[in-house]
Amino acid sequence: QVQLVESGGGLVQAGGSLRLSCTASGRTIRTYTMGWFRQAPGKERDVVSAISQSGGTTYYKDSVKGRFTISRDNAKNTVYLQMSSLKPEDTAVYYCAVGRILSYSVSDYDYWGQGTQVTVSS
Repeated sequence: QVQLVESGGGLVQAGGSLRLSCTASGRTIRTYTMGWFRQAPGKERDVVSAISQSGGTTYYKDSVKGRFTISRDNAKNTVYLQMSSLKPEDTAVYYCAVGRILSYSVSDYDYWGQGTQVTVSS
């Protein structure tokens, strides 16, 4: 079992920045891919970004490329999502997840955090 706790969400004005953190316990994340997903009201949960076990390969949803950066510190069992130039359409609950493969699919991720709310005002 892996427990994940996200933090760093909040209310920010458009154009601002936030840094989300996700810390794991119960097992090292070193051998897992990690993903950040988001879910807005009335919409399905979808991938924002994902990172391979070593951090050498990353994926970004088209709409966040150039604005968001995913990183990980395996020694701290933590993955980060630096979000800049935030837009109102980025408003959602953000979840981190532990996966078996580097994937865009929710079904490939086995453990999930409880989520952190990000609200971007216009």
